[in-house]
Amino acid sequence: MNDHSLLPGRLGDDNRRFETDPRSDPRISEQVRLLGGFGAGLEPLPATATYQQCLDYCLAFEQIQADGHAGLAAIIPKFDGVEVSQQTIASAEGHTIRLYIHRPKDCTDELPGLIHFHGGGMVITTAADPGPTFWRNTLAAEGMVVIGVEYRNGGGKLGNHPFPAGLNDCTEATQWVDQHRSVLKVSSLTLSGESGGGNLAIATALKANQAQWVSSIDGVYAMCPYIYGGYANPSPTLLSLIENDDYLLGCSVMRSMVKAYDPEGLNRLNPLAWPFHASLSDLQGLPPHLISVNELDPLRDEGLVYYRKLLAAGVSVSARTVNGTPHAGDMSFFHVAPEITADTVASIAAFVRDR
Repeated sequence: MNDHSLLPGRLGDDNRRFETDPRSDPRISEQVRLLGGFGAGLEPLPATATYQQCLDYCLAFEQIQADGHAGLAAIIPKFDGVEVSQQTIASAEGHTIRLYIHRPKDCTDELPGLIHFHGGGMVITTAADPGPTFWRNTLAAEGMVVIGVEYRNGGGKLGNHPFPAGLNDCTEATQWVDQHRSVLKVSSLTLSGESGGGNLAIATALKANQAQWVSSIDGVYAMCPYIYGGYANPSPTLLSLIENDDYLLGCSVMRSMVKAYDPEGLNRLNPLAWPFHASLSDLQGLPPHLISVNELDPLRDEGLVYYRKLLAAGVSVSARTVNGTPHAGDMSFFHVAPEITADTVASIAAFVRDR
């Protein structure tokens, strides 16, 4: 028997959506029915869209996200046990980079450190937004110092700064934190981020490896990493790009963000832009990694392929799949599926403490 309809997701039914997929967490499905996906109401651009059209699209996408900030802020818990400060550092390119530093209040002990790069495909959203702020507070409450980096975006209100501008900022911020460990009272340094932030965490480690200062980085925890880049013509080896396409996030959206990040496509195989394409020699010598993916995310398989590449390169690495969730669902739906979020937070905290 060869029943095509038994295949998962849109491999079995092209009309299937996250909300109708039997694998989806019903609590999250209900929220998606009510609120829609990322950039709800914004029509995707054609594959022939110009760079300027892609920039305009990113700005509109970011505004839709911003329109939901008040509602998000209303459901975010207070973190009375966390104190937040800001630091600006001078970059080699002449601009300043803002850092948001979160740590347990009244704690003078040395603690593990985590640098967080926010998501948004490297082209939209900011470290000051409610979502990233909530995440840094959540992690700091687990007993670590969390530093958020306001890097330059490829588009949106912090653009337009194509690759490698944002990566350069993340690299400089990482080096600054490493050089100020004693001032910040951090005992170790883990890089982390979700989606585009996962790309930047991985790429920062790759860049450090190339430049021979990777020993400054004690670990990388990448969530739902957006690292492939070839979303205009998805590889048939990455089935999740078809299986879970348009489950809140789709290839038609991502290809526009790719163009905003790398306008001419000159870096489509550059592992610093798209770490999926890293060779085994690029990976050898990297610090321990943990790759966390979401079962119903179009990006799931590229994260798992990268995990297997790290294994083949001899890197200490583990992986986890968060079942029933869409892209970054273990972060975004904390209010309806708190135990899923708590499990991811516990995983990050354990990884950071082990460095």
